[in-house]
Amino acid sequence: MTTSPPLPHEPHPNHDRGLEFDLATLMSRRSLGLFFGAGTAAAALAACTPGGSASGAATTAADASSSATTTPTSSASVSATPSASPTLTRAIAECGVEIPQETAGPYPGDGSNGPNALTASGVVRQDITASFGTSTTKAEGIPLTVTLTLLDNANGCKPLAGAAVYAWHCDRDGKYSMYDAGLEKENFLRGVQEADANGQVSFATIYPGAYNGRWPHIHFEVFESMSNATAAGQVLAVSQIAMTEAACNEVYATAGYEASARNFPNTTLTSDNVFGDDGGIHQLATMSGSVARGYAAGLNVTV
Repeated sequence: MTTSPPLPHEPHPNHDRGLEFDLATLMSRRSLGLFFGAGTAAAALAACTPGGSASGAATTAADASSSATTTPTSSASVSATPSASPTLTRAIAECGVEIPQETAGPYPGDGSNGPNALTASGVVRQDITASFGTSTTKAEGIPLTVTLTLLDNANGCKPLAGAAVYAWHCDRDGKYSMYDAGLEKENFLRGVQEADANGQVSFATIYPGAYNGRWPHIHFEVFESMSNATAAGQVLAVSQIAMTEAACNEVYATAGYEASARNFPNTTLTSDNVFGDDGGIHQLATMSGSVARGYAAGLNVTV
């Protein structure tokens, strides 16, 4: 018999998977990136500002092509979208620096910790604001479009076309579908998308809330293919997107995010148990938009 995890308003006692998992993850994915990427790390830091656009130091043809974004299809559940597409967070000069591997946390919904959304019909979708299947409950909040650009580190940061991403996050109250009390039969704010020819995937969702013990974030897993993702197969990368402080302050001042407004000041980016080791330099989203128009978040994901 499984027991319900504690409400996400308090730090989960098992928020990571332990030392064995972390060491295995770091050795299997980060080691190659650190070995081959050591020579590019300095250039990477010089080429960009965390959460900001890449500088002109890396305006190559490859950078230009990878910086092109696609505008997600609008839907009825997302009534407002920012006018500008998200820019990429990191310059192509950072090729070799892989996305940091992180814990999937206690609420992944990928079969590793209880329920599994990946094998359910309907999980492949661009708009993840509402539940799919037997429920159509919609998560309310400020609209957010998330665009990830997948880059193949082994092939000179070539766009990783055909790969798939499973993304999930908490609602505006800091609660997770499929796990929290009253939400066990919901699966909103979870979905899978296949990368296009530019290596990009895009999700229409809401701005995630804040809960005690964590900086506001979005979880994601990268799979080699769509069929691998929907079969809950082998994962290429597990990481998280860090939201920006400015956007959080704006969003959490709006009606409906009262719980997040109370929780947000309790954890800083540097004290967060996931992003705190490096301040989220490779995971901090590039943000655009406003409360009135909705937001867009963009991130390069090198795997």
